[in-house]
Amino acid sequence: MSLSARPRRSILYMPGSNERALEKAKTIPADGVILDLEDATAPDKKNMARDNVCKAVETGGYGKRELIIRTNALNTEWGYADVVAASKTKADALLIPKVESADTVRQIENIMVLNGAHDQMAIWCMMETPRGILHAEEIAGATRRMTCMVMGTSDLAKELDCAHTRERLPMITSLGLCLLVSRAYNIYIIDGVYLDLQDEDGFAYACRQGAELGFDGKTLIHPKQVEPANRAFSPTPSDVEWSRKIIAAHEEAAREGKGVVLVDGKLVENLHVESARRMVAMADRIADLEAAQ
Repeated sequence: MSLSARPRRSILYMPGSNERALEKAKTIPADGVILDLEDATAPDKKNMARDNVCKAVETGGYGKRELIIRTNALNTEWGYADVVAASKTKADALLIPKVESADTVRQIENIMVLNGAHDQMAIWCMMETPRGILHAEEIAGATRRMTCMVMGTSDLAKELDCAHTRERLPMITSLGLCLLVSRAYNIYIIDGVYLDLQDEDGFAYACRQGAELGFDGKTLIHPKQVEPANRAFSPTPSDVEWSRKIIAAHEEAAREGKGVVLVDGKLVENLHVESARRMVAMADRIADLEAAQ
């Protein structure tokens, strides 16, 4: 599945059992919404939540927001029915928890295809266990539908029996491995959630760290986190202006048969221009998305 420059700066979890929350998601300026049948839904509400989510997706009204349904794992009593039902909707993607092998991804795809999943319905995988991290490369390459990795940092900290510190040093190896795999396989990667809603400085730091590491965006647990995440993972106006400048200068140099060019005293090569084009394309898509909200 070929990837476009689609903004995934803010991906907000919304509980599938809460119909008011599903309706509210239509007004929140998040790039994507995860309609959650797993952690955010109590066991006695799983079946009702599945019906709510499928109805919400089919009814629509979410504009250009990406809609992702997080199912329960296949080894639970609800997982298979979740995947079957979600496959019949117009959702953009299914998010599968606790993925630890390529076989699981291919099994999910087989169920999707047998139940009429549309051709562009993607598979996203939660990366939240040591075994999953160690098998990240085979998971990324399992199928063309595999489009995005989502870090489950809370579960990962539990599984590693490590401290979930501000700097996240105990899990930096896991984050780095998944980042490497995502870039090698040309798929997206979204950072984990930040649980302390009162710690705005801590959240800002987490967003800044995630952006610096190379994540495409962050998963969120509350609407108040959307705007800071959007800001942290957006190109700055000055960066976009510089990118447009070096693209124009390089194109002019190319017409003159030159491979490199100096712009404001800085050497610009083709690799810089490729990055600049990606940034400009993302800025344009962000502007288009925000104009529609």
